[in-house]
Amino acid sequence: MLAGLAGVLGATAFTHSAGYFVTFMTGNAQRAVLGVFRDDVWLSITASLLMVCFVAGVVVASICRRHFWVAHPHGPTVLATFSLVAATALDILLGGWEQSLLDFVPILFVVFGIGALNTSFVKDGEVSVPLSYVTGTLVKMGQGIERHLAGGKVDDWLGYFLLYASFSLGAAAGGVISLVVSGSQMLAVATIVCAVTTGYTYFHSDRRALLKES
Repeated sequence: MLAGLAGVLGATAFTHSAGYFVTFMTGNAQRAVLGVFRDDVWLSITASLLMVCFVAGVVVASICRRHFWVAHPHGPTVLATFSLVAATALDILLGGWEQSLLDFVPILFVVFGIGALNTSFVKDGEVSVPLSYVTGTLVKMGQGIERHLAGGKVDDWLGYFLLYASFSLGAAAGGVISLVVSGSQMLAVATIVCAVTTGYTYFHSDRRALLKES
C-alpha cells in the first residue's frame, strides 16, 4: 500500500508540473550537476532543493521515530499526510483550485513527505524497505531471481517484484487520475489517499503490534 502511495505521489508531481521528480533522487542528482553544463541554473537549483527537502523528510521522520514514535510505525505516514495537507493548501492559495500546473514550493512539501514515507520500515536503525527506491528494488529482485535459479525459493525475489509492481500500479493510478482533475485537485486526492493509508496503518499495523505485545 505504501509503495503504491509513493507511486501516486510521484505521478501527481510529474504529470502536473514541469516534470519534477519527487521519488527519483538519482535523476535529481544528475539534473543538479548537468544543469550547469546546459546553462540552466534553475534546473540545478530546483533539483538541489528537491534533494534537500527529501533528505530533510528522512531526517525529521527519523528524529521523530527515535523520540516520539518508538512503538508507532504509522508515524511517517502521519508526517507525510500533514506535508500533503500543507502542500495542497499552499498550492490553492498560490494558484487557486482550478490551476493545471502545481507551483514549485508545494512540490517541495510533497518531496519532504515522500522522504518521511521512506522511513516507514526500519530494522536495526536502518531502512529495510525503501518504498520509492525502485533501482535498488530491481537490483535485489534480480539477485533473488539468481538465487531462485540456483536452488533457492520464489520468496527470494517475489517480495521485491510485488514492491515494484505496487509502485508502478500507484503511478498508473496517478496517471489515470491526472487525466480528469487539475493539479491542485490531484494533490487533494493524493492527500486523501495518504490520510486513508495512515488510518489503515494505525488500525491494522499498530493495533496488531499492540495485541501481539499484550
